[in-house]
Amino acid sequence: MIESISGAATIFAQLGIIFADLVTGSEPDFFQLRSAMRGDGVWLWGIVMTLAGGLLVAWVYRVAPWVDRNLESTLMVVTYLLIGAIIFVEVIRRFVFSEQFPWSTTVPGYLFLIMTWTGCSYNVRLRTHLSFSEFRSKMGRFPQMVLLSLDAVLWWGICLLVIVTSMGVVANAGNNFMIVTGTNNVMVWWFLITLPIAFVLLSGRVFQNLFEDIKKYRSGDEPMIEQAVLGGQ
Repeated sequence: MIESISGAATIFAQLGIIFADLVTGSEPDFFQLRSAMRGDGVWLWGIVMTLAGGLLVAWVYRVAPWVDRNLESTLMVVTYLLIGAIIFVEVIRRFVFSEQFPWSTTVPGYLFLIMTWTGCSYNVRLRTHLSFSEFRSKMGRFPQMVLLSLDAVLWWGICLLVIVTSMGVVANAGNNFMIVTGTNNVMVWWFLITLPIAFVLLSGRVFQNLFEDIKKYRSGDEPMIEQAVLGGQ
């Protein structure tokens, strides 16, 4: 247990050092972080990021309603438009002018990564992921609350798994100075870091939903299961 706590503290410390390097304009060193991500404390670190990070995000959503309403949808729309613009322009340049930016086939894929996983967080909030709502709506309030709580636990498990494994990939990419194909100085980890961040956001949405479910259950009269609408608010 002591080793796990020490390992988790090391990961947080190395992330702080990397952040300080970025703020000061220095080149971040991922070697120590990569080593720490292979140690005993990585899963404890992941639990803290999933739960404490999710609670922090849920609090931000509560005190900043604009962020709550627009963060993921804005990121999705912006990245989608960038993907479409790059592909549109490069198709014209390829077939009309017989030239093409070498990064035009790789950057859209990384932008799609951002769009996909922020969209996952967004749809957790809307409850539009598969949840068998029609089946659950016929149950009593207590079984509904049990299943909604189970949803939250399962989502947190997914968040934990993705945050830990993807952060290991980020550390490895940064340590090996991986560059986006077709560019000279665009680092791969700049895009990959959005994956663990997106799942911290997703954890915050899970907390939001669970708090709402508990409030509805205690009220005794509000319906626990509501019909979800794709793209709704």
